[in-house]
Amino acid sequence: MGYFQLVNARPAEVLEPDVGDATKFDKPWIVIVWNDPINLMSYVTFVFQKLFGYSLEKATELMLDVHHKGRAVVSNGSRERAEFDVYRLHEHGLWATMEHETL
Repeated sequence: MGYFQLVNARPAEVLEPDVGDATKFDKPWIVIVWNDPINLMSYVTFVFQKLFGYSLEKATELMLDVHHKGRAVVSNGSRERAEFDVYRLHEHGLWATMEHETL
């Protein structure tokens, strides 16, 4: 029978991934509500308050941006969160999209 010789038995070195490069490209997503000729301004304000918990003043400010500028950013965050917010806005009849936030 042969024998086994144990040579240099030490644990393998574990390298941690460098997440710095990966996270710098992971920009947050923004949710944009666009102006439309259908929904009343009071309804848009109500939806912003209901879905995002904005005060009357903040919801009115965002609604006026939508009305005068044609769009307003109403939320930001992860892709999953933005998709969920867009879905909820669509359920309430508002035109909404999402895109990567520009830095």
